[in-house]
Amino acid sequence: MYSNRPRPLGDLLKDFVENYPRRRELKRGMILSVWPEVVGSAIAKECVGLKFEGDRLIVRIKNPGWRHEVHMQRHSIMNRLNREVDEDIVKEIIIRA
Repeated sequence: MYSNRPRPLGDLLKDFVENYPRRRELKRGMILSVWPEVVGSAIAKECVGLKFEGDRLIVRIKNPGWRHEVHMQRHSIMNRLNREVDEDIVKEIIIRA
C-alpha cells in the first residue's frame, strides 16, 4: 500500500530486496561484494576465483597455506557471509586450488 509518510531509505531498500523476484541472485552478488570485508584483505588478495554453484560458494586459492587457513575457517566465514545478507544463501564453502 502506498503511503505519503516518509520512510528511511534503508527500509525502502530492504523491502525492495526482499520482494525482488530474483532475490537469491541479488544476495549472492551482495555476498561476493562483501567477501573482502568478511575474510580480510590478506585472504581476499590470495583468492583467484570466487563463484556460486547453486548454494555452494566455490573459492579458488593457489597458495596452499592460505587454502588451509580458509578451509579451517570456512564455517565461521559462511556464517558471517549469511549474516551480512540476513539469509542462509551459502550452504557450503568449497576450497579449490
